[in-house]
Amino acid sequence: MAVPAGLKKISDTVWELPVSYKAGMNVPARVYATESLINEMDQGVFEQVSNVAMLPGIVKYACCMPDGHWGYGFPIGGVAAMDTATGVISPGGIGFDVNCGMRLVRTDLTEEEVKPHLKRLVDRLFERVPSGVGGAGFVKISQDEFRSVVEQGSRWCLDNGLGWEEDLELTEEGGCVPEADAKTISSRAVERGYKQIGTLGSGNHYLEIQVARPEFVYDKETAGVFGIDRPNQVVVMFHCGSRGFGHQVATDYLQSFLKVMVKKYGLKMPDRELACAPFSSPEGQAYFSAMKCAMNMSFANRQVILHRIREVFSDVFHKDPADLGLRQVYDISHNTAKLERHTVDGQEMELLVHRKGATRAFGPGMPDIPRRYATIGQPVIIGGSMETGSYLLVGMETGAQTFYSTAHGSGRTMSRKKAKKMFRGRELQQEMESRGIYVRTGSYAGLAEEAGSAYKNVDEVIEAAELAGISRKVARFLPIGNVKG
Repeated sequence: MAVPAGLKKISDTVWELPVSYKAGMNVPARVYATESLINEMDQGVFEQVSNVAMLPGIVKYACCMPDGHWGYGFPIGGVAAMDTATGVISPGGIGFDVNCGMRLVRTDLTEEEVKPHLKRLVDRLFERVPSGVGGAGFVKISQDEFRSVVEQGSRWCLDNGLGWEEDLELTEEGGCVPEADAKTISSRAVERGYKQIGTLGSGNHYLEIQVARPEFVYDKETAGVFGIDRPNQVVVMFHCGSRGFGHQVATDYLQSFLKVMVKKYGLKMPDRELACAPFSSPEGQAYFSAMKCAMNMSFANRQVILHRIREVFSDVFHKDPADLGLRQVYDISHNTAKLERHTVDGQEMELLVHRKGATRAFGPGMPDIPRRYATIGQPVIIGGSMETGSYLLVGMETGAQTFYSTAHGSGRTMSRKKAKKMFRGRELQQEMESRGIYVRTGSYAGLAEEAGSAYKNVDEVIEAAELAGISRKVARFLPIGNVKG
């Protein structure tokens, strides 16, 4: 790909488009990547991140993470922090799958113990955690009860016997974002979401059984704190979000913002996908509340999936989940806007931080980190492709440059349409099984879309994040079983 002529190299991992690059930019736009990753990025990344730099009230920089690629409004991997008094909130900076995120669960089992049961485990998980487009879960509630779920998040699950108390401590925001008001969500959003708690969805969502081999545990001490403490230890990682509910919330408020953005607030953006409203406005606050509802639905969704995972492992191994060591390491979000305090040019400010396909990566000693992790920093879970493996990282003190944000995945290099033309899902499934990765999917076309070759090299993305000082690697996990959305 051709990089823009105005792109300046700040360091080996920081590249900047100055405010002179495009009329209307309020701050520079920065991309965090190695030179090889920069050269792979599509032109849309540079156009979109420079457009983000035009948003009113944006502070310091518009940022894009090493896994960046073209998205809706913001690039995937986009980060923007807004002054809460003068800034805006934009659904394009959060995404349609609000609070799409990752959850990592450790076990006391080893690869040798799991291998004889692997197919049964994956088959049972495929049955117990519905995947694919649409799809209904096993949690049967009314639409009114769903409104309680989106206000209470994971706490609702625990109150209904679907989790352990420590799960909340080890979930970002404790599994519930406060001040989520169900009155700000539409009946259409409720209708789309109330049957989908405990489901994976489609696209790049997955549930994976993985192994932490000794040669890929890079920091044994930190890994031990996270419970990764034995050779060939089996972990479970999954990736999903707020399903059709979050999509409808974003759709509803994009339409709302397009009606008032220019006529009421005089906000003109170069791309209608950056529709926004002043954060302090009635429309901005209503969306902020509705987005919190979608975040809470997503936390509840992942909490129920964790419960199903514990049930399956317990059934297969005939042991209590606690005896199998099925304990959560962390649950992390990567499509959110959150109020946080950051120091900018020596001044502490309250900022609304948009992270779209980007993960919060707080360093040691920062607030909102579980007490047991306070001295080492916040866990960061980054999924690679289903063929290559995934990473556990940790936040760093030097992460202030990106408002303590890092990558969220490996990042696509190939469109889904092109991937479906290049790969055959059934053949890919057989090839992966020959390499020791057992896969179940409800859609061979969907499997083809997620071929490893359609993504960037996750090792390069992780290396770039570490070199840039925004997160550092702790362990790499290799897939052995996969339920594909």
